[in-house]
Amino acid sequence: MKPFDKPHEHILISCPADGVVAIQLNRPKALNALNFAMMSEVVSALEFYDRQETTRCFLLHGDEKAFAAGADIKEMAHSTAVEMMQNSHITRWEDIKNIKKPIIAAVSGYALGGGCELAMLCDMIVASDTAKFGQPEIKIGVIPGAGGTQRLTKAIGKARAMELVLTGRLMSAQEAFESGLVTKLVPPDQWYTASLELAKEVASMPPIAVRAAKEAILKSFDLSIEAGLEFERRNFYLLFATQDMREGMQAFIEKRKPTWTGK
Repeated sequence: MKPFDKPHEHILISCPADGVVAIQLNRPKALNALNFAMMSEVVSALEFYDRQETTRCFLLHGDEKAFAAGADIKEMAHSTAVEMMQNSHITRWEDIKNIKKPIIAAVSGYALGGGCELAMLCDMIVASDTAKFGQPEIKIGVIPGAGGTQRLTKAIGKARAMELVLTGRLMSAQEAFESGLVTKLVPPDQWYTASLELAKEVASMPPIAVRAAKEAILKSFDLSIEAGLEFERRNFYLLFATQDMREGMQAFIEKRKPTWTGK
């Protein structure tokens, strides 16, 4: 796998398993607060490895204390409305939506504000049962600005999202799991290993089918049920043009393990 050759100061990159690229948020003294430079590095790394055929799944994580405790308020505290509209920093977050390979967020500690929004941009969230989620922006005079009001509402429903956003209350990992925000809840000493195991499992699946499935699921948030079913059906039919589909069905018939080529 090619190394990420762009200069980066605030993230660490590793390949802990075949097909898995791990990106660690690395501002521990600031509880991984998401400054503009860090987010630019995260997006650039995701885009770089997303283009590599050997990448099958991403693992995005912080450390034991924090996934990310929020955006870096110091960078925004003196900005004007026009300055915020003219810069492209927040819109860079939306570039993560265009990543084709699945992204798993491994969360331990705080995932607040921008950190919660970043986790929700990922396709799955594995969380330590000591993790805390929330959108406390109301307490500093603003509202979520990188998708918090939209993705949180779609994940847990209007009534609960309204209460969390309007009060800034933090949500326990257990509550986040029960409300459907979190994919898997694990003991504190397993947040990374369990996330990696899930990433390895996803990476072992046929990559074109994985991409098609992710694309179809995400489209369900934007389309009517009729249009969504049509989109799903189109992707289903297209997979019959792949070698992996032939291999998968033949391996099933022959009762053997398939070998995926991504073609």
